[in-house]
Amino acid sequence: MNLRNFDLNLLTVFDSIMTERSLSRAAEKLGMSQPAMSNALARLRAALDDQLFVRTARGMAPTPRARLLARPVRQALDLVQAGLRTRSPGETFDASSSTRSFVIAVEDYGETVIMPRFMDWLMQTSPGVKIRVRSEPGKSLFRKLREGRIALATRHGHPNDSELQVQHLLDDEFVSMVRHDHPTVGDTLSLEQYLSLPHVVFGRLGRKGIRNSLVDTELRRLGVKRKIALQVPGFQSMPVIVRNTNFICTMPRRMAQIYADYFQLKKLKTPIDLPPLPLYLVWSKSMDSDPEHEWLRKSFCEICQRL
Repeated sequence: MNLRNFDLNLLTVFDSIMTERSLSRAAEKLGMSQPAMSNALARLRAALDDQLFVRTARGMAPTPRARLLARPVRQALDLVQAGLRTRSPGETFDASSSTRSFVIAVEDYGETVIMPRFMDWLMQTSPGVKIRVRSEPGKSLFRKLREGRIALATRHGHPNDSELQVQHLLDDEFVSMVRHDHPTVGDTLSLEQYLSLPHVVFGRLGRKGIRNSLVDTELRRLGVKRKIALQVPGFQSMPVIVRNTNFICTMPRRMAQIYADYFQLKKLKTPIDLPPLPLYLVWSKSMDSDPEHEWLRKSFCEICQRL
């Protein structure tokens, strides 16, 4: 293929559809109308001589060719973004030769959704930079952020601390998953089915359900309860359990998509209205003027905006 005859803007279209698995969400993410997105996909299909994405009850499923293209396309787009951030010759900081170490605290959402993509990009642009990932409880996390012992942290809650900077990274929605050959669940999920199935859940189980669970808060508002069969300490183990049982789980869509692809799980619309789940980036105000820290957090944010 001659690149001069290929519209490189179509790569962002491909990447967005691959990530969102929905034409409407991909169009919204890129600020395009849905007809324009459909037209762009048609041009992509013609240029690459492949369907790339097939419409199913659970969204736009990538073809084998699309799956092969996904990583090199994402790497190319990330490298272009990195190039556009290159500083002028008079500035001293050079990310490509930096050997600095950073500690980043993330929850399991960050480990699964963000860090693989971020580290793939980092190893191409700044292979000497070292990252250590850790999980920290709230009080010790905020103290270590203030002390500079942790460079960045991702949090689903918005911390109220005058010494910390907070930036909104992204919002995610909740979806539910069952195994692909579940005996009672097809391609749609009713509220009656949802309530009748055994649930594996993340959170602390109390008398009123899972503490701080958006799902259980909404179910209580509706005057109903779900059947909680198993409580686990994080999202990551839920899909593994679902794959081997008749359980159902509800988790953030971007995480669910990764596990649905890997374990061949069904990803379904949760039959209740739930607010979006926000994710924030947190760091110490004392690090604002550090050029390497500024580079790290801006790069981290840009990767998140493309997820």
